[in-house]
Amino acid sequence: MPLPRRHTSPVAGAAHGFTLIEVMIVVGIVAILAAIALPMYNDSIRRGKIIEATSGMSDARQRAEQWFMDHRTYVGGCAAAIAAAQPAVRAFTLTCPAETISTYTIQADGNAADGMAGFQYTINDANVKSTLATPTGWGKSATCWTTRKDGSCS
Repeated sequence: MPLPRRHTSPVAGAAHGFTLIEVMIVVGIVAILAAIALPMYNDSIRRGKIIEATSGMSDARQRAEQWFMDHRTYVGGCAAAIAAAQPAVRAFTLTCPAETISTYTIQADGNAADGMAGFQYTINDANVKSTLATPTGWGKSATCWTTRKDGSCS
């Protein structure tokens, strides 16, 4: 004679699952975590793109200085330096708005399509770094590159 089947639930016929209140509590916790984490993540991504631009500008500056050592003029060297450095910089456009025999300025302008609209950095032949423009809420500096939202520099 087979043994009778037993229910594993302490109450026969009890429903299993989550209540609506439990699900809503979990959704609320996830929303709070997302509200904190997403802005921090976006700022981290921006800082990475800024470092990419400042590294590219430093590379272009080094190439411009090498050009000057070889040719005794900066004319033509800035454009060549930017052409070599630009492929490594995706979120900014490097330009050379001022170039003479004895001076140059390399400028990085943020690309709006990459979320970097409003950022503008420069470096010149005297190695003076400056932040000309930043979006609202970011600091600016005439003597360094602002790399964080609080205005701190690298």
